[in-house]
Amino acid sequence: MIKTPERVTRREFGKRSLAAASAAVAFPAIIPSSALGLSGTTAPSNRVVVGCIGVGDRGSYLLETVLQEKGAQVVAVCDVKTDRRERACKMVNDFYENQDCAAYVEYEKVVGRDDLDACIIASCDHWHALLSLAATKAGKGVYCEKPLSVSMEQNRALREAVRAKKTVFQFGTQQRSDEKFLQACELVRNGRIGQLKSINVWSPESASGGPLEEAPVPANLDYERWLGPAPLKPYTKERDSNAWWWFIEDYALGFIAGWGIHPLDIALWGAGDLMRTPVVVEGTGVFPKEGLCNTATKWEVRLKYESGIEIDYRSQPAPGEWVERYGLTDSHGTAFEGTEGWVAVNRNDITASKEGLARDKIKDDEIRLYKSRHHMRNFVECVRDGKDPVSPIEEAVDGDALCHISDIAIRLNRPLRWDPALERFENDDGANARLTRPIREPWNV
Repeated sequence: MIKTPERVTRREFGKRSLAAASAAVAFPAIIPSSALGLSGTTAPSNRVVVGCIGVGDRGSYLLETVLQEKGAQVVAVCDVKTDRRERACKMVNDFYENQDCAAYVEYEKVVGRDDLDACIIASCDHWHALLSLAATKAGKGVYCEKPLSVSMEQNRALREAVRAKKTVFQFGTQQRSDEKFLQACELVRNGRIGQLKSINVWSPESASGGPLEEAPVPANLDYERWLGPAPLKPYTKERDSNAWWWFIEDYALGFIAGWGIHPLDIALWGAGDLMRTPVVVEGTGVFPKEGLCNTATKWEVRLKYESGIEIDYRSQPAPGEWVERYGLTDSHGTAFEGTEGWVAVNRNDITASKEGLARDKIKDDEIRLYKSRHHMRNFVECVRDGKDPVSPIEEAVDGDALCHISDIAIRLNRPLRWDPALERFENDDGANARLTRPIREPWNV
């Protein structure tokens, strides 16, 4: 276990420093180096004070990650499930060897704390934007898991709030903090594969099925708060399980967004402005006919940009010719095709059309992208320094938009023309109606 000094807020630190200076005149004292931030430690006044909202499977992982950051200190956890909340609180207190962490059901009590600098949000998808908005409006930095939200309306509201409040926002597209993805995108940006012509993207498919029988709400679950802005529906067996809610339209878009955002985000990072021109999107999807799940299990989407590039976005399995060509056998990946070759990347490897190309060194005087080696550390340091992180709000909205327009295109099963500057479909009221969704009172954007 790592012992940390007593938690001191920035406000308290100033008061205590003044008092300590006065006392030193009367009585000399030896001040521990840890209190000054020496010997590799971080002074209490410089620590980013963190609250974690949503501490299930992914949230617990992020909690464990931020606990390892010497520049941060977790003081609050929040979850609508009693067992998760208590387990997370115990994890924090055991780590710091104290009882200072507070556990909450209501997120409002977390974002309302004056001593908090930042919130880490890993709730269900339908809560992402609203929780991020609440934290942002309270002046907190936000690390939000992907995908960004269940509607473009919510995405835009969050972006506007982040910039208006001048807060820090980090999107949970952690591949941008992986050297392989940085290398691949810099190779593309610097013309190592010639002129970029197309991008092939694939991701895991969604699940189908799910029990439909109504059941008593589990004793450990605050179901009203779990539903939150989603439609009021009777509780059905295991509705709140990760096995199912990811694939129920009331709470998510399925893996066309929940997983697809990762390889699509890398496509956007590598292509840059070439993917910020008007685009025609069309495709087909397979939707479950039975069970609780109702998001697309499979999809094939084509995006043709005015800039001249095209994207082929599919659910797994990747076509055989892709697997053979790129040598990437995992369930997801991004492959850039140019006039002089190709480069492909996923979490396992980076491959290229020419020997040595994948490891070709990018020079200092060439185009360099934001370099982050650790997604959580990057967030903590940016909150401390007031700088934009590697996955800022604008990139989050642009990447999430790709998921939304893909989902809308396969649901309507017709070509749609998307204007990224206006963030609207051209001359299609039916498609534009899907950019918003009702929010149950009393929640709103």
